[in-house]
Amino acid sequence: MESNELSNIIYHIMNTLKNNVQLSGNVGKAPEIMTLNTGTKLAKFSIATRETFTKQNGEKTTITQWHNIVAWGKLAELVEKQVPKGREIEIQGKLNSRSYEDKNGIRKYVTEVVCRELILPEKEA
Repeated sequence: MESNELSNIIYHIMNTLKNNVQLSGNVGKAPEIMTLNTGTKLAKFSIATRETFTKQNGEKTTITQWHNIVAWGKLAELVEKQVPKGREIEIQGKLNSRSYEDKNGIRKYVTEVVCRELILPEKEA
């Protein structure tokens, strides 16, 4: 493999890793599904991830974090059909931050994961 080709591969890998999020958790409430004027579907939902660890005193502690997720197009259609509240889900996407003004003119800031891939693990019998 030539040096230039290897450099291109390394650049591609590093560029992909710059903004990459992978999460596995449970959906908090039924996804909000919207259809835009263009016909494109948008799904908004949140998932909870849990991390359990043992403190120095031996006490087990679990921390739950909530993550806002958005899915577009075919992924939104899949969410609409197969992702109810409580469903275990794995997503891969990118972190996105944006701001907007609410109806009172107050600037709000949102950080969300834009879903690129979605995995629905098999449910245990």
